[in-house]
Amino acid sequence: MPRRYDPERRQRIIDAAIRVVGEKGLAGLSHRTVAAEADVPLGSTTYHFKTLDDLMVAALRQANEGFAKVVAARGGLSEPGTDLAAELAGLLGEWLAGERTGVELEYELYLAALRRPALRPVAAEWAEDLAARLAHRTDPVTARALVALLDGICLQVLLTGAPYDEGYAREVLSRVIDASA
Repeated sequence: MPRRYDPERRQRIIDAAIRVVGEKGLAGLSHRTVAAEADVPLGSTTYHFKTLDDLMVAALRQANEGFAKVVAARGGLSEPGTDLAAELAGLLGEWLAGERTGVELEYELYLAALRRPALRPVAAEWAEDLAARLAHRTDPVTARALVALLDGICLQVLLTGAPYDEGYAREVLSRVIDASA
């Protein structure tokens, strides 16, 4: 039987992995559950992703794109006249106002890096990218502090279920920025 050409299969597998983690958590992620969700043979998942870590890396990398897309769409971080604290608070608010499952999934995969070393470089990518963008507006140490603060605010919102308070975020971000001046 000739092999069927399916150029989208790898992407469908990644999308299925994200849905599985979203529905069942990381504990529910396996090649078998992803194959069933993607409606592909089990061998396809292991062909494209030799290990579960490989699949998780691809899923995390795709999930990381969520915040990056919000940053790129707004574009205010690169404009020198923009109030940096207000722009960051707005970015975080926009991201958290979107699909909450996607944000939760991103953090679940992000935190999985604590136990899975293969995920650590990918988990660090979003923070390094954002810090590099912020370093054009402030010094590198302040840029990293701002990223850590954004990360902490986001985790608090996700873990407590409290609504995002953009005014609070703007205030604490301003304090970090002003302290560095």
